[in-house]
Amino acid sequence: MTGRNGFTRRYRVEHRTTYSYSAEVNSSYGRTYLTPREFPGQRLISHDIHIDPTPSDRSVGTDVYGNTTSYFHVTAEHTKLVVTGSSVVEVDPPELEAVGAAVRPWEQARPDAATGPLAVEFTLDLRPPEITREVTAYAAQSLTPGRPLLEAVAELNTRIYTDFTYRSGSTTVSTKVADIFAAREGVCQDFARIGAACLRSHGLAARYISGYLATDPPPGKERMIGADATHAWIAVWVPGDEPAGRTGRWIAFDPTNDQFADERYVTAAWGRDYADVPPLRGIIYTDAKESIITVSVDVAPVEV
Repeated sequence: MTGRNGFTRRYRVEHRTTYSYSAEVNSSYGRTYLTPREFPGQRLISHDIHIDPTPSDRSVGTDVYGNTTSYFHVTAEHTKLVVTGSSVVEVDPPELEAVGAAVRPWEQARPDAATGPLAVEFTLDLRPPEITREVTAYAAQSLTPGRPLLEAVAELNTRIYTDFTYRSGSTTVSTKVADIFAAREGVCQDFARIGAACLRSHGLAARYISGYLATDPPPGKERMIGADATHAWIAVWVPGDEPAGRTGRWIAFDPTNDQFADERYVTAAWGRDYADVPPLRGIIYTDAKESIITVSVDVAPVEV
């Protein structure tokens, strides 16, 4: 099948997390966001989560943002826990026509209770706060008065890519945006958080997206940073041209690679921040003094 900007792609995604402990674990509770979402432009063909040792209890639910989240409880004593999410997903190329609200002044994309009631939450700062004077001033260089939204977002995307250095291991999930901003280095999750804070600092709605990049790029496109690992990017809300009260749409972009998201991006979950949608988190009961976590991700194309 063809789309406006490319071809529909189908991927087999395998995301394996292995925890190894120096002593036996008596009980392990876990929550995962490993089930790719379904929405216009992405279809989940199949999915399974395999857990070893086998849990004594597990369930599947939906969070407030519509993400599928899985819970499990392992009660068998173990020194290693392996959680593997396996999925087959189809992704269509996005339609990024520069029309409507996307080419109107960015100020008109600020959601309110009438134009974007479901987007308003994504304009709010986090706790602890991430919007600083430095972040606001940095965003203002792109969000100049009256500038078309898509043009302003594209420049902000490029500036983050240019001004910040990708350095694996330079931050942790608890590193503050202010510290990343000062150090001018980080990883994809950090760049997504910076982009989101910039947009929110001016009243725009920003959605944090967790997912994957294809390891095998389509012909003519370069392999990107973040492949073979979980990835993160962001989306800005754009009001619809329909009557007030409609949901509008979200345009996703990736500061780590300086481009708008395309058919290489597989969305797993979205929320306000990384803390809303970590791939896997949990609690264990053990006397172990040491633990090792290893993560492997493979996103392989399959025939449509």
